[in-house]
Amino acid sequence: MSQEKNDTATKPKQNSSALYDPRVRAVVFQSLLFAFLIWLGWTIFQNTLQNMESRGITTGFDFLSNPAGFEILMSLVDYDASHTYGRTFLVGLLNTVLVSFLGIILATVLGFVMGVARLSKNWLIAKIASVYVETLRNIPLLLQIFFWYFAVLQPLPSPRGSLSAGDAIFLNNRGLYFPEPIAGEGFSVVWIALIVGIVGAAGLSRWSTKRQEETGEQFPAFWAGAGLVLGLPLLVFLVMGAPLTWEMPEQTRFNLKGGVQVIPELIALLLALSTYTAAFIAEIVRAGILAVPHGQTEAAESLGLRRSVTLRQIIIPQAMRVVIPPLTSQYLNLAKNSSLATAIGYPDIVNVFMGTTLNQTGQAVEIVAMTMAVYLTISLILSVVMNWYNKAMALKER
Repeated sequence: MSQEKNDTATKPKQNSSALYDPRVRAVVFQSLLFAFLIWLGWTIFQNTLQNMESRGITTGFDFLSNPAGFEILMSLVDYDASHTYGRTFLVGLLNTVLVSFLGIILATVLGFVMGVARLSKNWLIAKIASVYVETLRNIPLLLQIFFWYFAVLQPLPSPRGSLSAGDAIFLNNRGLYFPEPIAGEGFSVVWIALIVGIVGAAGLSRWSTKRQEETGEQFPAFWAGAGLVLGLPLLVFLVMGAPLTWEMPEQTRFNLKGGVQVIPELIALLLALSTYTAAFIAEIVRAGILAVPHGQTEAAESLGLRRSVTLRQIIIPQAMRVVIPPLTSQYLNLAKNSSLATAIGYPDIVNVFMGTTLNQTGQAVEIVAMTMAVYLTISLILSVVMNWYNKAMALKER
């Protein structure tokens, strides 16, 4: 009995106050911080509205239905000066997505080639790749855009002296012209055949992989898939009577007429973005390849595999687990760097919507918010897609 009294006396007294509970304190402090941020945002919003009202600036998104009254150099959808400001937003958005999409594809291909070339045993190829990387990644992107636009494309001959290839492709200081395909009746069936071919090639690739894991026997899935993707649409195209014609560009007295025109602003921006980003991707690819243990290469060589097969089927798949996360960051940078297009007049969303439209309407808050939302959405979509791809390429334990 006396021992129990002594234990009770020596046992530290537990404080039952909720303020000493770390979980309660975390909830309280985070709630206070959240409430403070809400109050701060609401205060800024109210002050902005009062300041705009005092200066006679209207708020809201009604301006999107007003006529724009200005032309745009390039548009992927029908557009003229009679269309609305909402249409200018769509035109700028599509132009931004176009240059980002094409830039990512070109930068990926060029970056992988240069990354592998830097590790080539051929001294000349390795040095050329090294010079490319060390040069382009250390020159500011804006200067590279100016170089391609003012030093390379602007000095090209005028339309009357265009450089031509077979009277079908023309290049001058107004851009690149090439034949425009005109789809005829029944061409939609060819598109359906192409989709079926892509789905069939994907299914064939999964089947061949599973078959090789179970039996060890290889199947030429690449060539069979290529046959499905290219051969099936071509066969349907011929069966449907080749429902496709071409509108050729024609040289007139002062300009070229017909065909597809790629404006020099798009060419310069695309070249600068892709070559600049490819220099960083090349280093990421090189680091990923070096991260694969050298024993993998030695084991493949001991089996008699060719270097190209070793690189394509053993080294690159393992390197991708290291490459994908920083590669995602480069894709996001490329999409955001496309906003530099306004320096040479390419009609992206910053130039068309946050530039001309903002100057004409004065709807600064709405236009800036919509432009920020566009880049945020593009970045989130890229992140989701690349995270999905990263998860698919991750090492799976069995």
